Amino acid sequence: MTGHQSRPLLFLDVDGPLLPFGAGPQRAPADTAPHAHLARLDPRVGPRLSRLPCDLVWATTWGEEANTELAPRLGLPRLPVVAWPEPTAAHLHEDQWFGLHWKTRALVAWAERRPFVWVDDEITDTDRDWVSAHHPARTLLHRVGPSRGLTDEDFAVLAQWLRPT
Repeated sequence: MTGHQSRPLLFLDVDGPLLPFGAGPQRAPADTAPHAHLARLDPRVGPRLSRLPCDLVWATTWGEEANTELAPRLGLPRLPVVAWPEPTAAHLHEDQWFGLHWKTRALVAWAERRPFVWVDDEITDTDRDWVSAHHPARTLLHRVGPSRGLTDEDFAVLAQWLRPT
């Protein structure tokens, strides 16, 4: 791989990592107005994500709405969006049995053997083990605390992993 294809992907979830569920001092109070929850976005996160040496990809149920509602507020360009395929009955049963997150198989398929980071608030050791066994490239499955969102510590972990070797 050369150029663009050699850069790792960063799959980015929204609820939890970018829109924390907590109501800490840096978070806006709850509101009933449409899109009031978007006040929980920290606009400083977008430039920090853009500076990471990777290709950002939305990995969220927000779908294209992440590009129309979130990207402009974060100063991000339009990003690719993972389209979630319908799981097969066999995979659904197996995944539920073993506790595999419903996004895991789709992200491995989407990455097409490229190195990737997955930032989400629902990642478990089961997901890490499955990805390790089914994806040949380097991966980092990084769980973000849903009540705090992405922090300086999270960005330090991401930057360290993304540092060229």
